[in-house]
Amino acid sequence: MADTTRQPRLLPWPSPEGKPSYLVTDGEKGHVSRLADRAEAVQLAACADVLVLAREVLDDPQSPYTEVRYAGLRLAECLADALRVAESRGLRLAPAD
Repeated sequence: MADTTRQPRLLPWPSPEGKPSYLVTDGEKGHVSRLADRAEAVQLAACADVLVLAREVLDDPQSPYTEVRYAGLRLAECLADALRVAESRGLRLAPAD
């Protein structure tokens, strides 16, 4: 019997309209759940890579404005991805007693 009290899973990609996408599942690890898990892992790994590269740019006081701006834009994108992953995972945690 499916658990109807489960929260829909926030997916790591937006809908075609740019709105949050959700997956309603019976809790089994289906194809879309596994795809979302892999997408989250890729996003977080990319965030770690961007952070390393951005630190190099930001640590150099001679970095051109365009490089600093580009690093800031990529960091903002990564922060949005990481917050979405955190929200999705937080929604799937069992409620505290």
